[in-house]
Amino acid sequence: MACIDVLRAAKAYILMIFLQFGFSGMYIISVFTLKRGMNHYVLVVYRNAVAAVVVAPFAFWFERKVRPKMTVSCFLKIMLLALLEPVIDQNLYYVGANYTSASFAAALYNMLPAVTFVMALVLRSDVQLSIFVAHAPVRMEKVKIRELHSQAKVVGTLITVAGALVMIIYRGPILEFAWTKGRAHHAAAAAGQDGSNWLKGTFMLIGSCCAWSAFFIVQSNTLRSYPAELSLTTWICLFGAAQGSAVALVMARGSKPWAIGFDVRLLTAVYSGIMCSGVAYYVQGLVMKERGPVFVTAFNPLCMIIVAVMGSFILAEEISLGRVIGAFIIVGGLYLLIWAKGKDYAVQKENEKEAALELPTSSAMGNTFAEKSGLGSSTALA
Repeated sequence: MACIDVLRAAKAYILMIFLQFGFSGMYIISVFTLKRGMNHYVLVVYRNAVAAVVVAPFAFWFERKVRPKMTVSCFLKIMLLALLEPVIDQNLYYVGANYTSASFAAALYNMLPAVTFVMALVLRSDVQLSIFVAHAPVRMEKVKIRELHSQAKVVGTLITVAGALVMIIYRGPILEFAWTKGRAHHAAAAAGQDGSNWLKGTFMLIGSCCAWSAFFIVQSNTLRSYPAELSLTTWICLFGAAQGSAVALVMARGSKPWAIGFDVRLLTAVYSGIMCSGVAYYVQGLVMKERGPVFVTAFNPLCMIIVAVMGSFILAEEISLGRVIGAFIIVGGLYLLIWAKGKDYAVQKENEKEAALELPTSSAMGNTFAEKSGLGSSTALA
């Protein structure tokens, strides 16, 4: 029983660590495919189409009795989710990673928890999410500046942004590892190309990060009115594929970009669709309902480490001193955020326990008062 309790307590951590390994594989194979000519608009369409086809049967079967009715408000929120993540975020990410590198993209994405925290903090006010929210506004994040863990949230956010700025502004010398020796000629040949597009790719990755953060916020809100994770995942992927197709037909004209065979392009579409769209949306939704959107985004440093090592091996990517320094600064800020969110979660659980204990007491006091006043029995009323 004790072992089961430990696993239940660690479930959120295990799921998020598993997800980071899945994202790491996507970072590597997608950059590998894009650098060999696959159109990123088409990749987005295939990725979300595969995810919708794979997840739909599970959603139909497992949620057939609990799936809520689709309302106009839910439909609009799902359309917004499909636009934010499958269309805007994925396209900006693929272009940005292609212009820079998989390891740089994964490292810069460590800004995600800080950006999500700021957005959630802004949305804690009584202003509703425009027409997309049909019910009362949700307080996503709270900051009580006199409390230590709230101060840690603010400081952690500032440190994370500072680390990202270091990565963008300062590159520094290239670090040599045992498995990277003899690649100097490769690095020199690629330096000019990387330098010309690096800044453009960086801004695209930042835009992608902001779109993904907004997606987490809206997804967290949508789950309160449409608490069916598998069905929501299916709708997001389906509408994402539809919206992505409209964009791809305009931006990738002709039939050649759409051609795909039994090669790495098919592997990228299938793997990204199943792992990073279908499974990821579902797992994020499960964890987000319990821990919130900031917790979900706080595990990116693990992904960064995995991608840096794999990218250096597989893609022969360079790792500069500036990226390492910036990454360590970001990780320090993220651990402050994680610690603060852990304190928030402990306080929330304690408040829920106190509320559960107080409710029966209040009810019992009400019954006692009614009995003493002669209003509590049907005989007295008669």
